[in-house]
Amino acid sequence: MAFRSLSAFIRFGAIGLAALTLTACQESSIPKDLRPVSYKLTDKMRALAMKETSPVLIRIFKEESALEVWKQRRDGTYALLKTYTICKWSGVLGPKVKEGDRQAPEGFYVVTPAQMNPKSSYYLSFNIGYPNSFDRALGRTGTHLMVHGACSSAGCYSMTDADAGELFALARDAFRGGQTSFQIQAFPFRMTPENLARHRDDPNMAFWRMLKVGYDHFEVTRLVPKIDVCEKRYVFNADTDSARFVAAGRCPAYTVPETIAVAVAAKQAADDQKFAAAVVKQEADAAALAEQKLKAQEAVAAKAAADAEAAARPPLLSRWFGRGTKKPAEPSAAAEPVITGTTATPISAVAPAPRAKPSAKPIVEA
Repeated sequence: MAFRSLSAFIRFGAIGLAALTLTACQESSIPKDLRPVSYKLTDKMRALAMKETSPVLIRIFKEESALEVWKQRRDGTYALLKTYTICKWSGVLGPKVKEGDRQAPEGFYVVTPAQMNPKSSYYLSFNIGYPNSFDRALGRTGTHLMVHGACSSAGCYSMTDADAGELFALARDAFRGGQTSFQIQAFPFRMTPENLARHRDDPNMAFWRMLKVGYDHFEVTRLVPKIDVCEKRYVFNADTDSARFVAAGRCPAYTVPETIAVAVAAKQAADDQKFAAAVVKQEADAAALAEQKLKAQEAVAAKAAADAEAAARPPLLSRWFGRGTKKPAEPSAAAEPVITGTTATPISAVAPAPRAKPSAKPIVEA
C-alpha cells in the first residue's frame, strides 16, 4: 500500500514538473513583445479592482532610482500597481538641456503606440517623448530618450530585461484596452517637503517647484492631470472656453476646477510648513555635525601635540640616573698650522695681540 502511494506521488510530481517545463518552453517560444504579464501581477490587478487592459501612468524618481506603474481602477481613480528599480540612469539631478549632455529628462511626457519599439537593440523599449512642447520652447534638444532594457544608459532610464519586458507588456495591454497614450511624470526625487528642503540651494529649484504642482495635482486627485504649456511653463488641469495654449506664447485666461484648486492649495500650505520645519531641523543637524567634526579635529590635534611632547621627553629612569642626557658639545680645538718645509702656514691666521709699551719711570730728585 505504501509502495503504491509513493509511486502515485512520484507520478503526479513528474506530471507537474512536465507541465511547468512545457509552460516555460511555450512562453520562451513567444516573441518577447507578445509575452503575457505574469499571473502574480494579474492576480494583484484583480485584488486592486483593475482590469488587465485598463489605462496606466508611470512616475519616475531619479534619486530613488524608482519607477512606479499606476493603473486605473474600476472607479476611475489610479492606484499603485508596482514599483520597479531603475537599473541605471545617466547624468545628475536636473533636466536634460541639449543633445549629448547624457542627462535623463525630467518633466511630463506622453507615450503613444507609435513610440513602442518591439525590435529595440536594448531588449524592449519605448520612447518617452522628449523633447515635449515645454522643452522645445526653451530650445532644448535631444533624441531617442527611452525606457529600455539591457541595464545601460546614456541619457535613458534603463531597466533589467525582465522589468523592461513587463513594462512593455503593461503598456501594450493598456493600448489594447483603448488607451491612446499614457503619461510619464519624471521627477528628480519624491517631491516631499523634506527632499525639497534638502535640495533648497540647487539652481534647479524653481523648475522643480513647478514640477511639484503637477505632482500635487495627481496626489490629491489620483487622476491623470491634464498638461498644457504656456509662457514657457507647465500648467495643470487648466480649462479655457476655446483658447489654445501656445508653449512660448502668453497664457490664455483659464480656470482650474475648484475642488482640485482647493485641495492642491491645502496640500501646498501644509507642505510649506513642513518645508520650513525641515529647513530648521536640517540646519540644526548641520551645525551639530560641524561642531562634532571640530571637536574631533581638536582632539586629534591635542593627541598629536601630546605624543610629540612625550617623544621629546627622556625616559623617567634616565632622568633619575642621569642617563640619556646628552653632554654639551665641547668646543672644537684650535686649528693646527699646516707645515710646508720649514715655514708654518696657519689655516686660520690670528693676529697677535699688541704688547703694551713699558711705562717711563719717574725721575726722583735728590
